[in-house]
Amino acid sequence: MSDRRTRWEDDVLIFGLSSKQVLLATLFYVCEVCGNQGAHQLVKQVRRFTFFFIPIFPVGTRYVDTCTFCGRAMDVPRDRAEAAVAGQGSAELQ
Repeated sequence: MSDRRTRWEDDVLIFGLSSKQVLLATLFYVCEVCGNQGAHQLVKQVRRFTFFFIPIFPVGTRYVDTCTFCGRAMDVPRDRAEAAVAGQGSAELQ
């Protein structure tokens, strides 16, 4: 019997994913689901790989438009999201 430890016996690695949301703009137009003229929040969501709770690199980015009246949420292509932010509500995201 040997008192040698195996190579990974007492080592701990902590890794995972974290998500960060940034409100890019609040847009005003008629929702195609509820039919109400109202505010829509355009949010950028970035998922990052973390190592010991430190974000290392992004693994995914998506843009989501949410109606504040009915709660409808839909993914928005990056180019449309950037155009909406540049126009600040002059263009709909549909």
